[in-house]
Amino acid sequence: MTDASHPNGSHEFWLEGSPTQMLDVGNVDRARAVAAARELLVALGADVENGPLADTPERMVDSYIEQLTPQPFHATTFPNDGGYDELVVARSITFHSLGEHHLLPFVGVAHVAYLPGDRIVGLSKLARVVEYYARALQVQERLTTQVAGWLERELEPRGVGVVIEAEHMCMTLRGIQKPGTKTVTSALLGLVRDDPRTRQEFLTLTRG
Repeated sequence: MTDASHPNGSHEFWLEGSPTQMLDVGNVDRARAVAAARELLVALGADVENGPLADTPERMVDSYIEQLTPQPFHATTFPNDGGYDELVVARSITFHSLGEHHLLPFVGVAHVAYLPGDRIVGLSKLARVVEYYARALQVQERLTTQVAGWLERELEPRGVGVVIEAEHMCMTLRGIQKPGTKTVTSALLGLVRDDPRTRQEFLTLTRG
């Protein structure tokens, strides 16, 4: 994470590098990964030497690399010159991530809000933060707190609220096999947690 300031009072925060669960893209050994994928398929009884599965190991590896590679971006923040003091809410931000326990996807929406202090951020960046942290071997609880933590660190707002609703393929395709089951997690910080009126407003807005 790097910070650059500009004469107009804006700040740019670059999201760079990778949290622990993301790939270190510069050190990915693709050939080794393809060989391992091929060996896994063979061990499962698949014929990868002939027919339609011949290129599957390469496709598997490229798919995982794509899903686990976050795109760095810069989040420009601006002085809150208008003194806006109500919630800013981005609802229903779609995302997908890979569960770290079974490497099966979980898919859903994130509702992200903050109560501005001295600075505000471009609205599209709220979605980009969700996308950034979703590109990892994740659990939903961690993803929720990572998004909330980023907002708290970079904006120093008076409050932050994040609610994530997702369907996990590890529940849909295996184990209990209950399609349509949604898991909901939340992270509430500052006044969104401590002030009953603000907390209720946030929860009401995220319910639609």
